[in-house]
Amino acid sequence: MLIFIIWASLLLFLPKSLEDWGFFAHSMINRQAVFSLPPEMMGFYKAHIDFLAENAVNPDKRRYAVVGEAEKHYIDLDVYGDSALAILPKYWPEAIEKFPEDSLRKHGIGPWSAYLTLLSLTKALEQKNAAAILRLSADLGHYLGDLNVPLHTTKNYNGQLTGQEGIHGFWESRAPELLAKDYALWVGKAEYVEKPQLAIWDAVQSAHAQVDSVLRFEKRLSGEFPDDQKYSYEERNGLTVRVYSREFTEAFSIAIDRQIERQMRKSIKMIADFWYTAWINAGQPDLSQLAGIPEEEPEQKANPELKVREH
Repeated sequence: MLIFIIWASLLLFLPKSLEDWGFFAHSMINRQAVFSLPPEMMGFYKAHIDFLAENAVNPDKRRYAVVGEAEKHYIDLDVYGDSALAILPKYWPEAIEKFPEDSLRKHGIGPWSAYLTLLSLTKALEQKNAAAILRLSADLGHYLGDLNVPLHTTKNYNGQLTGQEGIHGFWESRAPELLAKDYALWVGKAEYVEKPQLAIWDAVQSAHAQVDSVLRFEKRLSGEFPDDQKYSYEERNGLTVRVYSREFTEAFSIAIDRQIERQMRKSIKMIADFWYTAWINAGQPDLSQLAGIPEEEPEQKANPELKVREH
């Protein structure tokens, strides 16, 4: 019942465009992660759960306005060949010694950037800076969520190389929007992560291993569904827009064996674990007396000079 209430309330605030996991999924993931925290953290995080959920999408807004933001959301592993995970150094200083930094950024720096955000959150917790804790927790949730998305690990991120344009938003936004009310998203208690950098790369490896099934099953089903059954039309923000139909979405979910739900659960667990790990590494500061929250991030004005792919 609680999940249904959260799902219904978030649907009221769907934005005009849905990026990455989409506002709905990113918000639900951050919100659900709070409930896995220990009591020493729960009070503070739950008091600000709306902020963590509503600002989960902030990094997406910055992609179009802030230089250097876009590449934090993904990594194109297949650019580096079949042995990418063996070739790529797990630590940023070693990575920029082995590869030109501009080349690394061109193909995404998600795993390295997520770890740096964890370090920043740890520092904010050490300093008991409530505003920074909340802002960085929301951001870290976004980045970790993105790295659990298969299509954030491939150069064929929107099916543009295989004639499957639109699959990105379908997997991350349309499917959760339609089906998440039936997802089981309780993931248990947060656990300490001994080697967070390696845990990030493990998550990326797991997500990347699922790219083939995402593309293969969507293509197979597209051959079985005529366009008038694959798509439907809905009213959004006063406009009639074409969307993937419920029937096609449900068939896709069955074909990939509830993969999207599994990846949402992995995201939730990982975020809770990383928030908890940052708190432990910061010396388990008392959060009960912290006051002050960050102001809402101002609307980011798009920079027309930035060439940002729809990823």
